Amino acid sequence: MKSYTNKFTYLIEAVTGLFFPRICPACRDLLNINEKVLCIKCISEFPYTNFHLDADNEMAKLFWGRVMIENAASFFYFRKGSPYQHIIHEIKYHNQKKLGKDMGRWFGCELKNTPFSDADIIVPVPIHYSKLKKRGYNQSELIADGLSEAINLPVEPKALIRTVNTDTQTRKSRYERWTNVEGIFKVISPHKLRGKHILLVDDVVTTGATLEACASAVLAVENTKVSVLTLACAKLS
Repeated sequence: MKSYTNKFTYLIEAVTGLFFPRICPACRDLLNINEKVLCIKCISEFPYTNFHLDADNEMAKLFWGRVMIENAASFFYFRKGSPYQHIIHEIKYHNQKKLGKDMGRWFGCELKNTPFSDADIIVPVPIHYSKLKKRGYNQSELIADGLSEAINLPVEPKALIRTVNTDTQTRKSRYERWTNVEGIFKVISPHKLRGKHILLVDDVVTTGATLEACASAVLAVENTKVSVLTLACAKLS
């Protein structure tokens, strides 16, 4: 029966693929029936950072002297124009919710038995309600949900809000990025965070300004600790 079921599932997926072909979100080539998230080539060349294996990694250093972060890690690198940048764009702008969860789950599997899995709660970096209404979802929450499934930590998406709908950070300098997000996050459910080690989760880190502003708001709550995770890390050089 199991063999029959597997063959039937395989047949359904094969037929579905004829009418709704699945595309690798990185290189844009067709996925074959055995490729689930990325194609084999993109997986083999995947630009892991391995930050979670080094407490003093380059992402952690972004926050030194700025805000007290316990641990910091990002899953993969990308440069502007890199195929792997397409993954972030697909999740953030093209309604690829399943991809967001799948990537978060994959990242979470790498984080098992690390200090990140010893946290108490996951809090996705919030987007402004007007942007949430327009987009229909928060990409950071999708990633957080995938992480949650892998490392078995609860997600609390409503403890922190973004009070100002800021301009995009993409073309701003480091100083402009900081002033653009300074003081725009507010904890509205401090009782859910008090006394806990919080994993702040975002999609991309460049200068760390957004995560610094989030962490500052959370650390104002009594007896909290913060670690930060992002799916991607932009390489500026």
